[in-house]
Amino acid sequence: MKVNKRKKILVSGGSIAGLTLAYWLHQYGFEVSVIERSAGLRLGGQNIDVKGPAWEIVKKMGLSEKIRAANTTEIGIRFVDTKDKIVAEFPKDNALSMTQEIEILRGDMVKILYDGVKQDVTFIFGDQVKKIVEEGEGVKVFFNKREEETYDLVIIAEGIGSNTRQLVFGDEIKYNYLGLYCAYLTMERLPQDGPWARWCNAVGAIVFLVRPDNYDKTRVCIFFRSPERGYEKLSIAEQKELLIKKIENVGWEAGRIAKAIRQTDDLYFERVSQVKAPRWHKGRVAMIGDAAYCATPIAGKGTDLAVTGAYILAGELARRSNLEGAFSHEEAFKAYERLMRPYVTKAQRLAPGVPRLAYPDTRLGVAILNSFFSLAGSRVVKSIMQFFSKDKKQAKEEIHLPDYEVR
Repeated sequence: MKVNKRKKILVSGGSIAGLTLAYWLHQYGFEVSVIERSAGLRLGGQNIDVKGPAWEIVKKMGLSEKIRAANTTEIGIRFVDTKDKIVAEFPKDNALSMTQEIEILRGDMVKILYDGVKQDVTFIFGDQVKKIVEEGEGVKVFFNKREEETYDLVIIAEGIGSNTRQLVFGDEIKYNYLGLYCAYLTMERLPQDGPWARWCNAVGAIVFLVRPDNYDKTRVCIFFRSPERGYEKLSIAEQKELLIKKIENVGWEAGRIAKAIRQTDDLYFERVSQVKAPRWHKGRVAMIGDAAYCATPIAGKGTDLAVTGAYILAGELARRSNLEGAFSHEEAFKAYERLMRPYVTKAQRLAPGVPRLAYPDTRLGVAILNSFFSLAGSRVVKSIMQFFSKDKKQAKEEIHLPDYEVR
């Protein structure tokens, strides 16, 4: 399905979605450039899981063994109280465990994808799109630093707060704020950390989640319920002070985590919001990944959506292209959205009471939730759920992946 290489595509965003898209577009013969506003690859971030359709796609890319080798070493999750007493534990082969078979750091996944395309794709680091103007059969793109250039298509593969998306889609995009803020950072590993992830609910609708990585460090996630306050717009120093004040007196390992917040240089602090876009394409521009349909970390589907959307969009573009120059990007964009939209809708659907029930505010609420975890982790319930664990390894097809032949 090789297409005319003169068809130039600019991918804006050099993370998982953008790099996956670049790989498949190159496979189909497109001339691909990736622009990333950071000076280099953004290798920070927390654990992501690679499963379902994303796993099938990385196998097609020949990257499954590299991804498996970069596993974070996490063997399951323990729910603990603020005295660090284990309330319940779920190994990763248990149907109730949040630990998946393949857990990898976001940065490791980015590096593996980049290594797979860096020889075949043009990378532009340290710059970003300033203006997009459609002109006849192409798109003229203006940048902050380099000279303008014309492409056949532009694909936005940026994050939830995409600036390039705003240039094209304006106020069409809506956010569904879920009443949560999240913060991520890395801290030194101590003996009590071990190979288990630990989840601790604290009074004040606060959740701590600490997880091992494969670099002898501990990854920390902090979630707390709050009305939308614009905390993500504060300076890093202000965000640190806010977080420390929020957690410092709630018990468990809050003191240790507060100290790590003061010292860290990799803090990420953001509201937890879904992206709701009425359309994912306009003219010669389309969107994939978080820019188009962020599902939030609560859904556990971010990697699946990013990789799957990239694979399908590239395949549909290739299907509607040929060596003679015929090219119908409009039909490709429509097919991509038709295939992906039901999957995204399902991924963004939250269970009743989520996230409120998982983040109780009072001491009584925390005690009730811990009792629920304890019951779920009991021998009787585990025995029942073990029957369903087979489905975790042999999950039903979530979305049909067309076989886009590469010739």
